[in-house]
Amino acid sequence: MGRLNTVPASAVLLGIAGLIPFVGFAALSVSGTDVGLGTIGLSPRTILSAYGAVIASFLGGIRWGVAAARGAGWRDYGLAIVPSLLAWAALAAPAPWDLRILGALVLLWGLVDQDLARRGLMPNWMGRLRLALSAVAGAALLVAA
Repeated sequence: MGRLNTVPASAVLLGIAGLIPFVGFAALSVSGTDVGLGTIGLSPRTILSAYGAVIASFLGGIRWGVAAARGAGWRDYGLAIVPSLLAWAALAAPAPWDLRILGALVLLWGLVDQDLARRGLMPNWMGRLRLALSAVAGAALLVAA
């Protein structure tokens, strides 16, 4: 996470806060602890999968916002919806493929979005932060798979 000291503190803190459900529910899932979630028909794994899909959709929204800001065309908007569609499909996949797909998607999208920073379409600090956050989130999903 080198050079993250140039990132706005609010982005770092909120980004780290967004990792808490990934790390926490992955740990619960791996340990087999359900902390009472079973009484309401849920499991840490189910919550982790749902959260991963929500965050994947959020990541697509970053690219959508960039496309809208620059008046982009079909290609850019089309690329922006890929994470949402893949995340939705992952929710229908059986275990362990659901979390494997989501983990790979989060990791890959962290790399895909680097071109936005390289082309000056988002701040360089955001590209660095995205890589760091995607690495932790993607790893948590894959470990829990």
